[in-house]
Amino acid sequence: MSTEHLLMFLVVGIVAGFLAGKIMKGAGFGLIGDLIVGVIGSFIGVWVFGLLGIASPGVLGLLAAAVVGALLLLFIIRIAKSA
Repeated sequence: MSTEHLLMFLVVGIVAGFLAGKIMKGAGFGLIGDLIVGVIGSFIGVWVFGLLGIASPGVLGLLAAAVVGALLLLFIIRIAKSA
């Protein structure tokens, strides 16, 4: 993975974390927490899309995968937090 790809992952992950924080209502993790979850979620989303065989070409595809991954991660964290 080149430096450009890693930088794009980080930027898209930050945007995805912000969007996922807005989509999932409830007690959030704050702006910084949601952004960190978005960056981690972007890696998860791309991995899950790859496992399912879903192509995510371009920046919009990467953003879609990142938002899905961030939503999954936020959902799992909130379930674990409430248990």
